Amino acid sequence: METVAINGTIRSEIGKKPLKALRKQGVVPCVIYGGDKTIHFSSNPKSFKTLIFTPEFKLAEITIDGTSYKCILKDAQYHPVTDEIVHMDFLELVPGKKVKVNIPVGFRGVSPGVKAGGKLMQKIRTVKIKTAPENLVNKLFLDISEVTLGTSVRIRDVELKEGMEIMNPMAAPVASVEVPRVLRSLEDEEAEAAAAEEAGAEAPAEAEAEA
Repeated sequence: METVAINGTIRSEIGKKPLKALRKQGVVPCVIYGGDKTIHFSSNPKSFKTLIFTPEFKLAEITIDGTSYKCILKDAQYHPVTDEIVHMDFLELVPGKKVKVNIPVGFRGVSPGVKAGGKLMQKIRTVKIKTAPENLVNKLFLDISEVTLGTSVRIRDVELKEGMEIMNPMAAPVASVEVPRVLRSLEDEEAEAAAAEEAGAEAPAEAEAEA
């Protein structure tokens, strides 16, 4: 499980004025909750770049006054004009205590539908699961080795570790292999040709019957 190391400084003052003062100093006010106590701290915004600006799911190991807290990011607030980070909320991970997180999904195998000229279209990029911290992973996977043209893989097909519970609707499609327009046109032409051939074969039979 990939972890981002963050160093923080405890902050004792809470309120709008102290928060503004911290932001003027170029640091981000943060809070950790979910454990034995709520911890208010601040840190350099550069510490959060590899945690926020990535599609991957990562843990944060926050060290404050020599004590480390393993956490997940729950919320990040941004300035409406500059997009700078103005506040961050972290949930402390307690062994055995289940949490709900969104984990990215990826694919294993090669789709026969893609080999045949189809295009894999991903509709859901993260799956919400409920599990204990010890079961957390960076990514979940689906096997697409049997996905043919025009078919889908669904939430129920996600490979899970023991102790994981999916919170999404099980029938929701995660990805499908779409039939390209060229192949659809060929299929339509073949269907029209087959229909015309069948109609041509029926006409002489009807004429003979009338005679």
